Amino acid sequence: MILAEKKYKIQEIQRGYVNRTLYINLSRNEISIKPVSEEMKDKFIGGKGFDLWLMWNSLPKDQIVKWDDPENEICISSGPLGGSIFYPGSGKSIVTSISPLTGIIIDSNVGGYFGPYLKFSGFDALEIQGKAKKDVVIYIDGIEGIIQIEEVEDSENLSEFSHELTQQLTEKYAIDDAEKRQISVVSSGPAAKHSKWGMLNFSWYSTMRKHASVKQAGRGGIGTVFRNKTIRALVCRSPSVSIRSNNPADLETARELGKIHSKDIMDVDPLQNEMRRVGTGYLPDIMNVVDLLPTENFRYGSHKEIKDKNISYSREEMRKVYHVKEGTDGCWIGCTMSCSHYTTGHKVLTGPFKGQEVIVDGPEYETIAGCGSNWGVWDVKWVLEVNFYCDTYGLDTISVGTGIAFVMECYEKGILNKEITGNLELKFGNAEAALELIHQMARGDGFGVIVGKGIREMKKFFTENYGGNPQFLNDIGMEHKGLEFSEYMTKESLAQQGGYGLALKGPQHDEAWLIFEDMVRNTIPTFEDKAKALRWFPYWRTWFSLNGLCKLPWNDAIGPQNKELPIKDPETGELLQARVPYHVEWYAKYFSAVTGRISTPDDLIMMSERVYNFQRIFNIRLGQGLRSGDSNLPYRSMGPVTTLEYESRQERYDDQLKELGFDLSDKNTEEKIMILRKHRVEQYSRLQDAVYKERGWNLKGCPTIEKIKELGINYEDIMSIIKLYQ
Repeated sequence: MILAEKKYKIQEIQRGYVNRTLYINLSRNEISIKPVSEEMKDKFIGGKGFDLWLMWNSLPKDQIVKWDDPENEICISSGPLGGSIFYPGSGKSIVTSISPLTGIIIDSNVGGYFGPYLKFSGFDALEIQGKAKKDVVIYIDGIEGIIQIEEVEDSENLSEFSHELTQQLTEKYAIDDAEKRQISVVSSGPAAKHSKWGMLNFSWYSTMRKHASVKQAGRGGIGTVFRNKTIRALVCRSPSVSIRSNNPADLETARELGKIHSKDIMDVDPLQNEMRRVGTGYLPDIMNVVDLLPTENFRYGSHKEIKDKNISYSREEMRKVYHVKEGTDGCWIGCTMSCSHYTTGHKVLTGPFKGQEVIVDGPEYETIAGCGSNWGVWDVKWVLEVNFYCDTYGLDTISVGTGIAFVMECYEKGILNKEITGNLELKFGNAEAALELIHQMARGDGFGVIVGKGIREMKKFFTENYGGNPQFLNDIGMEHKGLEFSEYMTKESLAQQGGYGLALKGPQHDEAWLIFEDMVRNTIPTFEDKAKALRWFPYWRTWFSLNGLCKLPWNDAIGPQNKELPIKDPETGELLQARVPYHVEWYAKYFSAVTGRISTPDDLIMMSERVYNFQRIFNIRLGQGLRSGDSNLPYRSMGPVTTLEYESRQERYDDQLKELGFDLSDKNTEEKIMILRKHRVEQYSRLQDAVYKERGWNLKGCPTIEKIKELGINYEDIMSIIKLYQ
């Protein structure tokens, strides 16, 4: 049954923008179209910037909106550079909402075709508010110019499982097989209803696979918000895409830049990370070698299974996992990085699909590390099993990986037992028990429901109900701001502790991934060095999410030009090589060619700095976002919690303490741990001070009035918030 319908005139894209957004209110069955102003484009650019601006103006300002309030929104936008088919990595969407885990803004950068297709169908952004009474499908037909809110009828027999639902809706809305590639579906699954770890699958139809594959907007429970709004799926039917679809101001220059960057990738990728062959599956091997692979709830950074035997998740083994046809496996048209790989013929081992052979989209590094090494699981078939079920159930594999690793350590320490877990032996290495928790989340029963609330709520629950020591649980529970840590060891890297602790949405590596510079290359040794890096990198990485771009072509295929430059700028002392500066220059030229807005690399940073500070103020408006929210990292992210951890790196830790002037001759391991802890907590606090100063924030963590005026967003409602914290 069609609850609401709106016909609209298809509008030509101009310089990367359609100049309008789509608003849908499910409580009122309202569909409306809003204009995009020049000021909105000038100051908020697109992508995450548009999402945040739409939410800022639509959410009630006289209350703190909660994630499950009807007033909360899900916003999706690509950006002015999104949708180009001649520049690598131009197919991203950015999704924002208020997170069930954190209570603040979550943003997720995701591949698949939906964001570009939304733009080609006539809208720079989609804004969904309210809640439907029964499950609905929102359908956007960019060929006929029709938007519909359709109530799902029982007779349709639509699957609750995302992998099946995606195929069903692709078939339903494509007029023939040839048109399947013009359909993109956004959906979640049953576990998103029963946990706070729900994610969204964004699809694209692969003519090579004959299958609608998916990429995930995983972090922070956006899929949980989606199902709470009673949305079954979003579907977009797009016009055919061409090199002119985005209508750049200077098409020839934009295409030439795309050719240059694509050639760079083709030349160097086979010699470096082999993204076109193994995608992010190259990372576990490297992370293990440099002691950064999270193992057994982040206790360790490496494991002998890889080190000694070269098995499990080594690059050679991962080559055997992926079904690859060179150069054809990208999650957007024309992306030469082509790093989105998949696995065929996985025979399901557990659950409702046991015995079936399925396609698995992945596994990506975060899934391998989170649900493999971090669980003490060293057999890839179990990673594939988790990958498949998390995708079809609608679960974020990062939170699932980190969350269940926490549960396993609690079980090992005797805080949990079989009586509590429903007879599940949740020890490290027991993948089958972990899978049962995931199945319980999908069914909404058993101990899995408690686990699916997230680590922050588990810590409280385990303390109140099972007698867990709150200090110990806080120390080993790898969450911050309510979000589970993504899969990199940080306890030996102060810069990466800042990269996680000072990230706006919580500990996700997409703002600042500085481990290699800090630990391996040793290019940022001082507080000043780290603070400068923790200003520039979050701003630069934010820029990709303003424009609908993937960061991997910038960062994971680096040509020889970079080696010709010094590591640091001789005048400012800031990192040069880590920035891949010639790539940055290409992006400035690319932005200029598409939008007609002539820009330098410094201009790009200013764009991001404005939106970054705006998001910080949005968090303050939601009752968080100050220094207290950036503090209180779980100590395991900063140093060793247990004697086992300390003694696994005893020589390193002892040497560090001796360099600080401590006499260890009469100290036992517990005493050494406490001395080291005091030092590292103090170091992190000093880092906060340095980063706040570098970003133009006061010591409370609030942007200063001067900074906001400098950025040109000194609107009355913004100023009224920050004046309270000056």
